[in-house]
Amino acid sequence: MATKKKAACVSTPTFWDNAKAQFDAAADLIDLPASCRAMLGNCKRVVRVSLPVRMRDGSIHTFTGFRAQHSNLRGPFKGGIRYHPDVTMEEVMALAMLMSWKCAVVNVPFGGGKGGIVCDPRQMTPGELEGVTRRYTKELLPIIGPEVDIPAPDVNTNAQIMA
Repeated sequence: MATKKKAACVSTPTFWDNAKAQFDAAADLIDLPASCRAMLGNCKRVVRVSLPVRMRDGSIHTFTGFRAQHSNLRGPFKGGIRYHPDVTMEEVMALAMLMSWKCAVVNVPFGGGKGGIVCDPRQMTPGELEGVTRRYTKELLPIIGPEVDIPAPDVNTNAQIMA
């Protein structure tokens, strides 16, 4: 009886892995001290929230949302909220880190933040979108606001959703 070989498991780096690798390469170039690497190489806070929302058919669907806050050393966190079926915690962490660098490079007084809700807004009514948005905001209210973290539109969100 022949034995079957197990296929080698190849792991693809995540967006977060890539962002961390870019940070590490830049930190090496400028000889960033270990204490700064530890602080800037990770998100200060990452929150996962469950968002139960009543749908048009009367059922309750629970969506998952995330908010990553990378660094507020330069000012309040700032960054968009994306609504997409493929949003992941690692994605919003990487985007929050990149927002910190973008703000620093152009010298604006903000830190990096990013959020996302796992949903397909194209399949949702305006009322369902409003319900998801209000629930997300309610869950994050202790850690968002004009002095702390300023959400903005991003993928599949707009001024109406932000309002």
